[in-house]
Amino acid sequence: MSEQTTREQQAHLALVGKPTAPKIDTLERPSYAVYEGPTMVEGKQYRAGTWYHGIKHTNSDEAGQPFDLWLCAPLYVKAETINSDDGSVGRLLRFKHRGHAIEYVMPMEALAGKGEEVLKALLRQGLEVDYHQRRYVPAYIASYHGLTRILATTTKPGWHERSGAFVLPSRVLGGEDVRYQDSGKGALLFSERGTLEGWKSELAYYCQGNPVLILSVCCALAGPLLSKVGVNGGGVHLVGDSSSGKSLAQALAATVWGDPSRFAASWDMSRGGIEIEASSRNDTVLILDEIKRADPKRVQEMAYAIANGTGKGTMTREREGRPKLYWRVLALSSGERSLTEHAAISGNAAHAGAELRMVDVNAGTRTYRAFDDVHGMSGATFHRRLTTATAHHFGMIGPAFVEQVLKEADPDYFYRRFAEVREGFNSEGPQAGRVADRFAIIGLAGELATTYGILPWEEGTAANASRQLFREWIARVGDGNAEDRQILSALSDFIAMHGDSRFSNIAAELPNSNIKHRAGYFEIEDGKRLYLFNRASLTEAAAGYGRDRVIRTLETYNVLAKTDSGRRQKNYRLPGGGSTRFFVIDPDKLDAERGGE
Repeated sequence: MSEQTTREQQAHLALVGKPTAPKIDTLERPSYAVYEGPTMVEGKQYRAGTWYHGIKHTNSDEAGQPFDLWLCAPLYVKAETINSDDGSVGRLLRFKHRGHAIEYVMPMEALAGKGEEVLKALLRQGLEVDYHQRRYVPAYIASYHGLTRILATTTKPGWHERSGAFVLPSRVLGGEDVRYQDSGKGALLFSERGTLEGWKSELAYYCQGNPVLILSVCCALAGPLLSKVGVNGGGVHLVGDSSSGKSLAQALAATVWGDPSRFAASWDMSRGGIEIEASSRNDTVLILDEIKRADPKRVQEMAYAIANGTGKGTMTREREGRPKLYWRVLALSSGERSLTEHAAISGNAAHAGAELRMVDVNAGTRTYRAFDDVHGMSGATFHRRLTTATAHHFGMIGPAFVEQVLKEADPDYFYRRFAEVREGFNSEGPQAGRVADRFAIIGLAGELATTYGILPWEEGTAANASRQLFREWIARVGDGNAEDRQILSALSDFIAMHGDSRFSNIAAELPNSNIKHRAGYFEIEDGKRLYLFNRASLTEAAAGYGRDRVIRTLETYNVLAKTDSGRRQKNYRLPGGGSTRFFVIDPDKLDAERGGE
């Protein structure tokens, strides 16, 4: 290390980040210095700011001529940062704008080149910079070495595993040595307005008696609990006609964390966009309005991505893998169609897994469309009153809830409370059980918030609402295997569409020449038709499932009406001669199973 570098470090370490003395008698040059207020240095007064004290050497003057440059407002380099997500190193910068303290975590890679990215970020957040001396600002930041204070940073909100803190763009709950690292735009999602009491009286109070509104608010609160009890992500999808109240329910959910006009997102984005939006709301809630805006070909894939919490791997130009995005979030979606109905527009077969990851909730045919109780008002007045209130009170409930969660020292407390709530959600099959877990964690969030005094509801309100909507879902789709349900439904629909156009009577003497793309035959027994599917049509009818999977469902539900000994098919003589084997399906069993489930 050169003698000149040592003098520079001694000079700025003596001056930067410490209370500025009103008078400094000697100064090493070249060096940087930060003055919080007017300061006398070697008999000359300097205004507040970050200064570069240099010296210019000429051939005729070996001693050199001192010069001083005002670079920017007081800017402090407070600590070295290490990103917990990818291990990258940065600096914690601090300055003031209009009396407000601003912190910015700068990645060191931003200093590459001319450091323009650093200047952009600082200027965007209000740092006053001398335009003509702006090139010195990155150099000043880069001059810091050997910082003793080290902070952890993360690029997404939510729980920080190493510190146990809950990180938001604007503040950190439950920790000091961790910061949110972002360009500065993320803070716009998580904002505050109004008061907690105003939110309770003008919004939460009117949720009572309305299961859809209760579910929406509790869904937004449940995000921080997912990791506490080991429940996977997923979502609920509010289904109802236009102007039924779905958007109001979503706006209510958004007020838990921020301004509804900014916090809520839309289905109108790519798979990559969904990943970014989910990651930026990690451990909170992802609100997606109007599923009709989603690409029907990709909507099921996007539902899987939201629930699974892992982004796609991508490559850099150097063929190195970029870090994947990760998240853990519940989604609150809405639309006039269910996810399955929207996917069907593109001709894609419905995936049972996607249906289970984005569960339909009736928000259109209740007493007052999405509402059950409008508290003595007309539906329009009730809707308008709550809509107005969502613009005046938001952003306090989520952080207040997390602060209470952080106070719980017993690591098993949340497991016990979840088990208590979960007992009320009866389900037989494992798939319905996963959906029950989701409704139960939503109910638990509401019950905890009620216990904490955040929600002005009676005990049991949140759990009962979640349980009611879960039972409605079970009554609609059944408690059995979703894949079996889809296969049975697909076969029944295939028969309804092609029963006469692609099937003919097996008892006829001659083949029916009017049948094109034959799917099989039918035989009449005891006054009803049994449908004889050939191998190809069985797979075609249940598109997306292999033949063995389809046959297993038929055997499970006793749909195969006739078989030969030791086989799944039965041999028949064909009209006009010859014979072949068919899968003999009783359509009444298909309809009975669908209705029964």
